[in-house]
Amino acid sequence: MKIVILGAGVIGTASAYFLAKAGHEVTVIERQPGAALETSFANAGEVSPGYSAPWAGPGIPLKAIKWLMMEHSPLAIRPSLDPAMWRWVFQMLTNCTTKRYEINKARMLRMAQYSRDVLEQLRDDTGISYDQRTQGTLQLFRTQQQLDASQTDIDILNRYGVPYEALSADDCLRVEPALAKVREKFVGALRLPGDETGDCFKFTQNLAKLAEALGVKFEYGVSIERVLAQGDQVTGVQTSKGMYTADKFVLALGSYSPLMLRELGIKIPVYPIKGYSITVPITDASGAPESTVMDETYKVAITRLGDRIRVGGTAEITGYNLDLRESRRKTLVHSVTDLFPHGGDVAKAEFWTGLRPMTPDGTPVIGPTPYRNLFLNTGHGTLGWTMSCGSGQFLADLISGKKPAISTEGLFMDRYGSVNRPIAV
Repeated sequence: MKIVILGAGVIGTASAYFLAKAGHEVTVIERQPGAALETSFANAGEVSPGYSAPWAGPGIPLKAIKWLMMEHSPLAIRPSLDPAMWRWVFQMLTNCTTKRYEINKARMLRMAQYSRDVLEQLRDDTGISYDQRTQGTLQLFRTQQQLDASQTDIDILNRYGVPYEALSADDCLRVEPALAKVREKFVGALRLPGDETGDCFKFTQNLAKLAEALGVKFEYGVSIERVLAQGDQVTGVQTSKGMYTADKFVLALGSYSPLMLRELGIKIPVYPIKGYSITVPITDASGAPESTVMDETYKVAITRLGDRIRVGGTAEITGYNLDLRESRRKTLVHSVTDLFPHGGDVAKAEFWTGLRPMTPDGTPVIGPTPYRNLFLNTGHGTLGWTMSCGSGQFLADLISGKKPAISTEGLFMDRYGSVNRPIAV
């Protein structure tokens, strides 16, 4: 089949690779001059199935109020008159129950664990490199309250057979020796040894080259103007370079997906949640993290990527605004210098922001739509890098008429009920 994919972030590029591997003729349309130049460019660098969990959970509304009063808050809300913002916030709040949290986390774990396996196979098959490390994630707790609260996640990890280690403060030093210099600042950690790290931008760029070797055509610098449809079929995509037609279409535009779908009468609750990162050159390798340390207090991930430290975090609800706010930079700098004061030179840090495509329940939207030849691969939030390979293979199987290796339950857009028309299978 001839397939057109909209978007060349890590999700669109992975979709292209696996669809081409399945024997399809694939074209990818991307407005940027290359792959992974927007949200996939400088994310936190985590491939973290063990840490996959929805932001909506029990106690989050109360925590959010406390966060907003912190100097280095992991959350920022900049209210607007955009009704989509408030609908998304309301839907997220309805998911802040124990029952919904467990359902949503189970769905996310299913895709994230599968994706890790697909990534491992891809690495074995192709030798793709991207500053990867397979040394796990250390979720670091600064307070006893945080350590006690981790039992809820441990129960779920046990239920789904996800490996973990509950570590004392002294045990943490075995995994991350540089933390010995700040031993008094934390009480313990939860280690997820199955997690990995890597540069998402490097991965996507190299995967695009592998996809091109399979015959994928990347059309860079092409703006998508609208998706045209007649009846229950998409007939083409109008772009700055003209019309593109195909047998099937895949929309993988991240936070911009609902804007493109709106004209087709499709409404999915994907909303941009702004994140920030700094990339710090390492000046003392012995003072830098070995893998990823998640600073639970500030919700900041500190990851070693080759000769750099990537520090990523913050959830800012501010629509499609891409301004770089100095207050967010200060939070990232505070976290990394507080835990790894001698690892890198923050004065030379590169500051970046991107829009994470979040669903209110945390689970991505992958699969068919009311249009028989239009498929979605979006809504991965902070876990696009983590879920990219699994999502690409899952979608390729669906489009190819093959039963996916994991259950489709809860991954299609019909989980939002009356928000959308019935799925056309």
